[in-house]
Amino acid sequence: MPQRDQLEVDVLFVGAGPASLAGAIHLGRLAAEAGKAHEILVIEKGGEVGHHGLSGAVMDPRALDELLPDWRQSAPVEAAVNTDELWLLTRGGKVKAPFTPPPLRNHGKYVASLQKMCKWLGERAEECGAQVFPSFPGQELLWDGDRVVGVRTGDKGLDHNGQPKSNYEPGADILAKVVVLGEGPRGTLAKQAMERLPLEAGREPQVYAAGVKELWQLPDERFKAGAVVHTLGYPLPPETFGGGFIYGMRGNVLDIGFVTGLDYKNPTTDPHNELQRFKEHPAIRALLADAKLIRYGAKAIPEGGLFAMPRLASDGLMLIGDTAGFLNGMRLKGIHLGMKSGMLAAETIWEAFATERFDAETLGAYEQRFRDSWAYAELRTARNFHQGFNRGLLAGLLNAGLATFTGGAGFGVIDRLKGEPGYARMEKMGWTPPPTPRATVDNVLTFDKLTDVYNSGTMHEENQPCHLKVTDTDICRDRCTVEYGNPCRYFCPAAVYEPLFEPVDGRFEGRLQINFTNCVHCKTCDIADPYQIITWVPPQGGEGPVYAGM
Repeated sequence: MPQRDQLEVDVLFVGAGPASLAGAIHLGRLAAEAGKAHEILVIEKGGEVGHHGLSGAVMDPRALDELLPDWRQSAPVEAAVNTDELWLLTRGGKVKAPFTPPPLRNHGKYVASLQKMCKWLGERAEECGAQVFPSFPGQELLWDGDRVVGVRTGDKGLDHNGQPKSNYEPGADILAKVVVLGEGPRGTLAKQAMERLPLEAGREPQVYAAGVKELWQLPDERFKAGAVVHTLGYPLPPETFGGGFIYGMRGNVLDIGFVTGLDYKNPTTDPHNELQRFKEHPAIRALLADAKLIRYGAKAIPEGGLFAMPRLASDGLMLIGDTAGFLNGMRLKGIHLGMKSGMLAAETIWEAFATERFDAETLGAYEQRFRDSWAYAELRTARNFHQGFNRGLLAGLLNAGLATFTGGAGFGVIDRLKGEPGYARMEKMGWTPPPTPRATVDNVLTFDKLTDVYNSGTMHEENQPCHLKVTDTDICRDRCTVEYGNPCRYFCPAAVYEPLFEPVDGRFEGRLQINFTNCVHCKTCDIADPYQIITWVPPQGGEGPVYAGM
């Protein structure tokens, strides 16, 4: 067994996203105001704070106004929103909605880069006394019975067989009175906790979407900073949830992306391809004429809503941000909710210090704080939003419209629409799946996955253990090939999975090649695999995408 360094802190936040950083800032300020000193540590798997941060993003400033009231003097937002439009796209045309639905009205909101905002928040957290360590991936929860007592960070310097190389460094064991998981959607440590603890008992299954995004440098001011467009329709079929977004940023940079629900039925659905097809639409093509692609990325989005949120606390453990499902799918916003969750967790932890009790009962006060907050009220009005789209686009829009008059109930006249995990909705299609339209790659407007991986800045050392763990590749060969046509080659937006299976004497032979160095850390594979045999864990610290400006 390797000799591991051991570090003891009071509070450990895992993941340097807006939820964790807001929590660290708020807790640090509460301690400073009381003249106390607590060890607050934030660890982040990316090489720098913000490197793995990706969102749309139109940011609601409500939580930031509470946390740092003078933030407008220094925060790196792109622009205040000045126009809102909603387009319905047909195959060859568009219809601009005569009015913008209330959830998509963004007056008083800001177009922002999550990467820039996280970097700025990280600096504020350090000013408030927190330590922020990038390149420290949380690999494993440490337990005392069913109590979380810390986190083991990932080893560095292992070869592809898991054997130490000359530069081997064992990960450290970080012990904490409270571990706060803000890892983003489908967090590695949160998944471990949910497998061991009844955090999801009585909850609806979480449902996800995949957001695929590009930044483009425009040659002129054809799309103003602060202009916001959302789209419905093309290129998705009516039965698949999703839509596009186009945001104007500073310096004539266009932020363009597409969201595809990971509860689609057709196993050949490809989120990256949907973005490329989206750009082929005449209205989008015209926006990008003579422009240049400058960055690419992808990220899963927790869309399940209020009733899909797990229990938020257990002994020594708290969940915040996207890890806990703090996202309003109806408004397409989660940054402000994530920040508020971190602040509510910080207030709960601060009170726990008074009694030095960090058990489920004491930390469970976080749940009540959430229920008493504006964050709960907001999520309750959107509680049945995504579930309404289980019957298709028109039904989903009708449900969303009804929700504005029923306090969020929509079709859910008994308050709660039932859901099911997205992978369970995928239909078995056999070896020859139905044809799905493919974008024509020209490397000017549209790009293949490998080119976009390059544009994401992704880097992984090849001689290390594969961080994409497939429990049984025989299932991939013997069942998935026949039943679904290997959807991993479609749903992964980074061309990680390459099924090399060929029919031989009535069965399939070959292997699944995993090009893990392409991985952009979106977690789509962990979510969308119909057999749930893929587990995403962090690679060596500091590796992965570099989402500059995203």
